[in-house]
Amino acid sequence: MEVKTCKNCGRIYNYLGAITPFCPPCMKLLEEKYQICKQYIKDNPGANIQQVSEATECSLKMLKQWVREERLSFAEGSAVGIECESCGANILTGRFCNDCKGRLQQGLQNAYKPKAPEPVQKKTPTSAQMRFLK
Repeated sequence: MEVKTCKNCGRIYNYLGAITPFCPPCMKLLEEKYQICKQYIKDNPGANIQQVSEATECSLKMLKQWVREERLSFAEGSAVGIECESCGANILTGRFCNDCKGRLQQGLQNAYKPKAPEPVQKKTPTSAQMRFLK
């Protein structure tokens, strides 16, 4: 068992291999904030990230992280969004635009092409005669 310090409140807690570096009480508060943001976006589908941040008192950094994790997304046809990490195009959710996702997927598929096994060649004797040692 590993002991870590919470990045939010500074308390020491038993780290059980969670993805986020927060203690359980801070994780609970963070999840409650997420639910508030999610409800606000549901009630106000045209709101941009700045409006959501101001209305819910949640940081822009946390909102962008939730969008990158695909937990939140902007409304379809929205003029706002976040940038693709590869090409900088405007996207509604995730880390990459559809074009970059396709290129990454194609690159990974091309990188792994199993080679056909080489045929095993049997050694054939040069002659079928018996040999004697003298």
